[in-house]
Amino acid sequence: MSTPAQTFAGWLAAARVAAQQPPAQARLPLLVAVQVVGSVAEGVLDTVAPALEGGHRLHREAGGWHLDVPAGQATAGLNAIAAALRARSLCGPWRNEQLAVPNAQGEVIATVERGAVRVLGIATRAVHLVGLAPDGRMWVQLRSRTKPNNPGMWDTLMGGMVSAADTLDEALARETWEEAGLHVSDLAQVAHGGHVLFGRPSREGGGIGYMVERIDWFRATVPEGMDPANQDGEVERFELLDLGEVRQRVAQGGFTQEAGLVIGGFLDSSA
Repeated sequence: MSTPAQTFAGWLAAARVAAQQPPAQARLPLLVAVQVVGSVAEGVLDTVAPALEGGHRLHREAGGWHLDVPAGQATAGLNAIAAALRARSLCGPWRNEQLAVPNAQGEVIATVERGAVRVLGIATRAVHLVGLAPDGRMWVQLRSRTKPNNPGMWDTLMGGMVSAADTLDEALARETWEEAGLHVSDLAQVAHGGHVLFGRPSREGGGIGYMVERIDWFRATVPEGMDPANQDGEVERFELLDLGEVRQRVAQGGFTQEAGLVIGGFLDSSA
């Protein structure tokens, strides 16, 4: 019979492979003002392009979809595409939140509604916080059962997207307060621990999405007596677990894949 640690190691190896998978169907590059910003599954934009509002020109040529926009109108054009996808039930949950749209060099050239990023194959960024008690146990959260993604699963102390308005540090501070009711400035030994990369098919839009994401994770110690308390309604409860229990729950599939990989990175760095 395998031990929890060996089972966790097997889960982690499989999860790292699953985090890097090719698209489930053929995809075409998406270009904005001649710059590649994402990709779309075959057929997705065929009905969107002729009906695009706002006078934006979206057309297919040279093996890809091109959004021709003058300088300063890339955001408006991409959000017009997002709205058209939403009208056809071809996007993820609508959040009224803008995420940055980087080009192939990582330069931000526009923003777009969060609900459209997976269908458009646009690279996103997220941040997680591994929170430890002074005795080495780990704070984890149970995600609300009403969350659109991974409801009722275990997660790190905090995990959230980096919005277009945020720097990485600002996203860390905002999400830590909203999800855990903690101020980063009150935590001890806050440090960037590493990152996890994803490239895998997404169920959003009915299975036509593709997730491209970098998760930067931080570690910190939550001082004695400073228990987390959710502020935004997205967390059902928090628990303080020893690392053996964390490994076991991850191996049993109780944590989100993102959180499990972040925890794997933390445990590797702490070994």
